[in-house]
Amino acid sequence: MIPNREDLKLKRRTAFVTDERFFWHHAGTPVCGCDPADLNPETGNYFQATKHFENAETKRRFRNLVDACGLLQYLDTTTVRRREASDEELTLFHTAAYVKLVESMTSGGDAGDFAQFGRGSFNIAKLAAGSGIEAVNALLAPSPQIDNAYVLCRPPGHHAERDRGMGFCVFNNVAIAAKHAQQKHNKRVAIVDFDVHHGNGTQQAFYDDDQVLFISIHEDSLYPQGSGCTDERGEGKGIHDTINIPLPAGSGVGAYKYSFETIISPALKAFDADLLLVSCGFDASFSDPLGHMMLTSECFGQMAMMLLDSVKVPSCFFHEGGYSEELVPFCGLRVTEALCGLEASRVVDPGDEEANGYGYQALQSWQKQIIDDIYTSSAKPCIDKHPPLNL
Repeated sequence: MIPNREDLKLKRRTAFVTDERFFWHHAGTPVCGCDPADLNPETGNYFQATKHFENAETKRRFRNLVDACGLLQYLDTTTVRRREASDEELTLFHTAAYVKLVESMTSGGDAGDFAQFGRGSFNIAKLAAGSGIEAVNALLAPSPQIDNAYVLCRPPGHHAERDRGMGFCVFNNVAIAAKHAQQKHNKRVAIVDFDVHHGNGTQQAFYDDDQVLFISIHEDSLYPQGSGCTDERGEGKGIHDTINIPLPAGSGVGAYKYSFETIISPALKAFDADLLLVSCGFDASFSDPLGHMMLTSECFGQMAMMLLDSVKVPSCFFHEGGYSEELVPFCGLRVTEALCGLEASRVVDPGDEEANGYGYQALQSWQKQIIDDIYTSSAKPCIDKHPPLNL
């Protein structure tokens, strides 16, 4: 039986922004999820093509679960307009030359490093960026009809840099939305990225900007390698407004919760933004093929709730990575439930019980030392930079 809204006791108005066209994006034909297939006896290459990790199925299953459990009918699916971003909007972050390069690949191509795309994906990538802009517009309207939003879009965006795509990303949806919020709405923005891979493109966009706080919690030295180190803290006016939390492989729920409590929540409260944007990747889950972390779907919901409790401002979550067809739907549902303010889910994730029993799920002493060191070197200088205005 599908529960009614009164029984669910939803506390917040949440927009669920998606479009069938997002699922039509084609990320190329890979081997090991990334590289092209190859058969060349002379070089010893015998790479049989596989399904691309960044495929539509994980996202469709997420959307389908939200629908099947009855939650979708209580989400706002109409307020946020789906539309393509203009070239002017894309160049809020990207160079005009890069936008033209992607547009010129009418049959598809490679936008950079592991950023292949197929025919029609230029328009789909513009649709993802434009829909994110419209979500921000809806949240910052004079009389908003929604409190927060989840943008379930493809392709993802947080790796895309100013002049190239990277890591399955073509245009940087979060960076473009944040630039739009700054320039059109005059807002200070906080961005939190909990994808298992470092949000290098978003960091690049705001590295010298003191009006945007960027925090990335990710697996250390995964992708891009050499990116997201603790000594990357911003520059110029933006010094100390970039915080990187590279956690060791194998980190579980305890390490992530302690990072949120010790670093992320205090920094968000100190910065006091007008808008929160979240790069929401689910590849730190215990069953993801492209990460080595141990998070449960329940933990993703708890992290979303901690973010919402830290800053009482309009919030927009953008779908990024996450490549487990089995677990992504439950992770996405838990985050969506948190956005709605749903206190108790009626949907059981069959994997949570097993994952919660894994060894080392609790905070380990060496993990605590790493996180405490990051607080001292990165979070505390940020907090000290933004003292409360009433003092």
